[in-house]
Amino acid sequence: MAACVLYRRVARLRRLPGLREGFAQARHLHEGRGKPDAEADELDGKEAERQRRDAALRGGYRLHYSPPSYHRPTRDSAASRSQTDNDEDEPCLSALAPSFRQQSNCYSVSCSRRLSSAKNTLLDLAFHKGSEPKTPSLSEYRRKPAQPNVKVDARAFQKCRPEYASMTLDLDRRPLPIQWDQALLLLRKVTVLKGDMEPADVTRFLAELGRLHPDKTESVRSDTRFLMLLRYSVENLHRFTRLQLLEVLRSLVWLGLPSTHSVLGLYEAELRRRAGQLTLHQLLLAADLWRCLGRQVPQFLQHLYDCVDTYLGQMGVPELVQLLYVMGEGRRSPRDLAHPVEQLLMRHLHKLEPEEVGAVCLALFKSQTSLSEGAVTRIVDKAHSVVEEMSDFAMVNVLKLLRFSYLDHREWLEAMAREVPRRAPKMGVQGLMHVALTCSALHYRNDSILMAVAERLPSLVPHCRSKDTCKLLWAFGTLGVLPSQSPSFYPSLIEALRQRKAEFQRYPEHLLTGLLGLAFVSQLPEDLIALALSREFVSLALKSTQLELKKDLFTLDGTVALELPHWTGPRLARELREEVTEMLWKYAQSDVCQKPEVREAECALQDLLGGEEFVRKRMILPHTRSIDLEVHLDSTGQPVPVNLASHKVASSPEMSFSTGPSHQGWERTNKGVTLSEELLAQLINTKKNTNHLTPSPAFQPPPLHRIEPDEGGRLFDICQDLTSGIPGALAKPSSLECAPLDLCKGTVKLAIQVSNRNHYCYQSKQLLGLHAMKRRQLQLAGYRVLELSHWEWFPLLRKSRAEKLAHLHCKVYSGLE
Repeated sequence: MAACVLYRRVARLRRLPGLREGFAQARHLHEGRGKPDAEADELDGKEAERQRRDAALRGGYRLHYSPPSYHRPTRDSAASRSQTDNDEDEPCLSALAPSFRQQSNCYSVSCSRRLSSAKNTLLDLAFHKGSEPKTPSLSEYRRKPAQPNVKVDARAFQKCRPEYASMTLDLDRRPLPIQWDQALLLLRKVTVLKGDMEPADVTRFLAELGRLHPDKTESVRSDTRFLMLLRYSVENLHRFTRLQLLEVLRSLVWLGLPSTHSVLGLYEAELRRRAGQLTLHQLLLAADLWRCLGRQVPQFLQHLYDCVDTYLGQMGVPELVQLLYVMGEGRRSPRDLAHPVEQLLMRHLHKLEPEEVGAVCLALFKSQTSLSEGAVTRIVDKAHSVVEEMSDFAMVNVLKLLRFSYLDHREWLEAMAREVPRRAPKMGVQGLMHVALTCSALHYRNDSILMAVAERLPSLVPHCRSKDTCKLLWAFGTLGVLPSQSPSFYPSLIEALRQRKAEFQRYPEHLLTGLLGLAFVSQLPEDLIALALSREFVSLALKSTQLELKKDLFTLDGTVALELPHWTGPRLARELREEVTEMLWKYAQSDVCQKPEVREAECALQDLLGGEEFVRKRMILPHTRSIDLEVHLDSTGQPVPVNLASHKVASSPEMSFSTGPSHQGWERTNKGVTLSEELLAQLINTKKNTNHLTPSPAFQPPPLHRIEPDEGGRLFDICQDLTSGIPGALAKPSSLECAPLDLCKGTVKLAIQVSNRNHYCYQSKQLLGLHAMKRRQLQLAGYRVLELSHWEWFPLLRKSRAEKLAHLHCKVYSGLE
């Protein structure tokens, strides 16, 4: 008998139409429902019972499995603090989210059910059990620490002022708890009142249930009487006051309602409809409650942003900081708000507490809000004045803003050299990763900072995500930190990569990031490289529509070709290498090849050596993504033609590192530059006769005070004159007895590089990882690397033609002796 009753009930549940549609219509239909609907439901139930019985006789039972991996994880209060708030890579539902952020699985299993009549029995609500994903509750997050090394409170700034209490929810102050017996009594009252409940009753019941201990909330959420309470709440949404709506949301936060719950969509729609009636504090409170529930509400936030102009005159420090926090967590910066927000921020900047400064920096970073350079400088000035009072989390947030703005703030960076070593032993993985990543983005190498991070990390490896590990390897490799400087750092992180191979199936870009960082410092773990170049992994990487990974694969493949001569593992297909080579060369032709310093060097070398056929501008190693000026000299010091007869500047699709020079054009006699007494006299008197040192009319030097977005330091203020030793160098014989020779053809192959300050660490002469790797690999390919460094060549751009030629003569000939 019991089995038959259960069978009927299950059959009836399968016939209930869409839950979401029913909820959406509940407000309009609740008054008109009565016997006809009940009879229709009964008929549907009988028909379903008949069909189910027939299916049972045919063996038609099926088990529907809904794995948790297909559900977006719940973001409740604890999850918001430990995972979401302090991670700029959090998945964002907004279409405006930057493409580099990791995207979580968006698939979900929904149940098609219809909201039953208010006069039906409790059994009618059992359908809702199927519509609620099996997601962790608030208490489960607390029992399973996602970040066991160090926890941070991303909402600590809200404790700085009492004014935040009216527009935020303090997640650390739960209401006074009630006993389970009291909760059961409340649920019984729900069954008694049923459709006679008023909005005040619903609000009171939910508020009381929200006082339960976190361990008991899951039991309440699965109770059919609680589901009935939710149903009655949405049937009367239009009757709730604004305060009651906000109170219900607050209660649902404490109850840990999943962010995907259908009820929340109806509350969002109602609050969006009433947004124009809410005060500024109510709008901010609603946005904060949605944040605590972990639900993305871009349309509601847009209503909030539209109302900000009306309230600008009423906004003090707490309102401004909370608004920025909401913008950051929504991952969107309305363009029309940038200017008024910047003005308001500058007006109140001196009043900000240390944690509020950190919150502002994080919000600007997450929302990708671009302020003027002066505004960012003033914010960091303020942070510098209170850095010792800041938490580690707030300090890291300032670094994120610097990274986003590409601003080198000398005083702040010097303060980090003191603060990071002092704080590192107590910092968590993500904080340390962001410290290293900021140093890398700004090209700022400070061994006090980096060694403090390197010493702390090996003990935290079990808590590193693959993203953390790979970004750390990239940062340290970019800054040229060698394995000998921290013997345990690289081995421990390489082992961490091996332990997380499964994660790279979802995020292939992380593995490539980590391996390139390792390649910069000659660390090449062959098992991981074999994985990255395997046919399956390459296919997976190329499927990414949001990230361009071809260049990274190409760089890794080219590195293997040169640095692992014994390699027998997988390689990229020839077609893919040719495609990427062509893509890189087209970009170089439109960008790097057109830079004035490169064109001037090319022209001057052609004049020095006797013609354009003796200088070839190309990508000798295409996988290193930059060009060189290639020059060949024979054993007597005479230039050898390297350009094709057509004088086309083209890069070979194959990486033929020992391509022989073209022998066409030998009929032209090459004498180079004749060093006459007049030229020597002019060079010797350069300091005295400055009137003769006029720049070449063909070259107009660009302004050198602008910081480009991809450069981490300011231009060096250098003005270098030629010394009196240059005429002597020019007079020396061009003997190449000690120079490396091409054994096959007796030629010396020169790769002349025109560097800029973006190739070096901030205010130093240490090459960054990619450029250091390129020089190492050019030598492996049989080239002698000569550099026209920016501190030497850029000042010469404003000098005479003779001085440029003299400098190049020294580089090409004296450097080879």
